[in-house]
Amino acid sequence: MGIESSCDETAAAVVADGRRILSSVVASQFDTHGKYGGVVPELASREHLRAIVPVVRECMEKSGIGYGDLDAVAVTQGPGLIGSLLVGITHAKAIAMTHELPLIAVNHIEGHIHAVLMDVEGEVRLPAVALIASGGHTHLFAIDEGWKYRLIGKTRDDAAGEAYDKIAKLLGFVYPGGPILDKLAPYGVAKRSRFTAPRMKGNEMDFSFSGMKTAALRWVESRDMQAEIAGRKAMWKSIAGTPTIEDWLRVTPQETLDLIASFQAAVIEELLHRASDAARDIGASCVIVSGGVACNAGLRKAAGKLRVPVLFPKPVLSTDNAVMIAAAAFRKAEAGEYADLTLAAKSSLPLY
Repeated sequence: MGIESSCDETAAAVVADGRRILSSVVASQFDTHGKYGGVVPELASREHLRAIVPVVRECMEKSGIGYGDLDAVAVTQGPGLIGSLLVGITHAKAIAMTHELPLIAVNHIEGHIHAVLMDVEGEVRLPAVALIASGGHTHLFAIDEGWKYRLIGKTRDDAAGEAYDKIAKLLGFVYPGGPILDKLAPYGVAKRSRFTAPRMKGNEMDFSFSGMKTAALRWVESRDMQAEIAGRKAMWKSIAGTPTIEDWLRVTPQETLDLIASFQAAVIEELLHRASDAARDIGASCVIVSGGVACNAGLRKAAGKLRVPVLFPKPVLSTDNAVMIAAAAFRKAEAGEYADLTLAAKSSLPLY
């Protein structure tokens, strides 16, 4: 069993043999955090407390097995929100102690990497490059023989998904805004708005997205957009349920669509340019792309132009889930890498 609670999803899953999904349950907190335009840590912790018991119960019911059939219980140790992590870890400890099961600690980022393996036939040839892009992380790793990780580059400021959500909020879209911008981007003309690629001093493989966020802010400040933004907010508050792409298009003029398309093109270029250079430098057999931003349709399409194969997990396994935690734990179980009941949550937990 895997348990994931690093941010704003409470998730549990049962995976057999490291590849076969017996059950997967995810409880999202979008409705809780939407009104604030982002995740509120204290509220996230409270929602995890409400959800963890019913989520794990439903996971076990759907798996068709009992606790006595489990070989181990795995849980995300970090990185993440400390209060959220504590809920998952405490519940995993209780299961392990009650049912006398081994406990396995999993790094959230390694979980994202292993999500890709759920959809790949056979073993992934190493060395490989892994790009993990989400609302909290933008990391580039080399994966050497024996699944040893080396950090090649990371964001120096905003994560890629964070930049998406912040610009979406700036433009008056509902949280989470990243998926909305991705769906609207094809309706705009890229390059009509200027997003200059950052020049990185020191490690050229590092990322920076704060400049793009600032460029979008300056673009908005140079225009009288109050009525447009107010119109978008009024639209999504007036309808029951989630706005459709057609709803957003009705309240988004072409100039704004061009900005969104230009921003998306700039982010994708940054991500794939560095991933491609890293793959060339280490002679990688493939590039693994995972994390919430891996759901981005524009990124998936553009990745096909790289010279090496690019592996994505299914969109449902790209965002935070417990399947990836159980999958990553399988390799640790084979190596006898178990934790004990002193396991502590870590808001920062390097993979390398």
